[in-house]
Parts: sequence; C-alpha cells; structure tokens
Amino acid sequence: MALSMIQFSYTPQVVKKLIANPEDRSAAVKKLIEKLGGKLISFYYSFGDYDGIVIAEMPDNIASLTTAIAAYSEGNLSSLKTTVLISVEDAMKAMKKASTVKLEQPKG
Repeated sequence: MALSMIQFSYTPQVVKKLIANPEDRSAAVKKLIEKLGGKLISFYYSFGDYDGIVIAEMPDNIASLTTAIAAYSEGNLSSLKTTVLISVEDAMKAMKKASTVKLEQPKG
C-alpha cells in the first residue's frame, strides 16, 4: 500500500459555498478514495499555504495520483500538492542500500 499526503486549497467560490452551507467534505473525499481501493486515514483543515490535508493509504502510487487528478479536475480546488510518504522502515532500507552505491563525481 502507498501512503500519501494531499494538501489542497479551495477556490474562493467554494469557500463562499461552505460558509453559506457548512458541509463535511471528508465524506466525499473518503468515498472517492474508497472507490479507488484506498482508505482515508485522516482529513484536517489547516492554516497556512493550504486549506487542508488528507492522509490516504492507496493500493499504489497510480491510485494516489488518480485521486489527486480526479479531485483537482472538478474545479473546486485552487491548488493541490501530493507527497508520497515513506515509512521509517522503508527509509532505513533505503539508507542501508545507499551505502552500497556511489554517485560518480563531476570531472574537472
């Protein structure tokens, strides 16, 4: 399974709609993720550059990208950023493997 963090910002029009008619958007996001064989881990709103964050466990990175593309294509988001999350265990494997390879240095 692939774990992803999706950061999003709503368009001003959507923010206006949500103020006029508050709605739990995590339900719609959960439904989309589950249609692609994934699981919504968490959905948060946030301050800063993005209005919210979704953490999702997906069958693979293609499903993660499909989720992002489908959500963005509706026109309700002004920005979207997807980050693949790596477990500590997998990072440790990568660190150990990195000790066995070297990048050739520039000549000069």
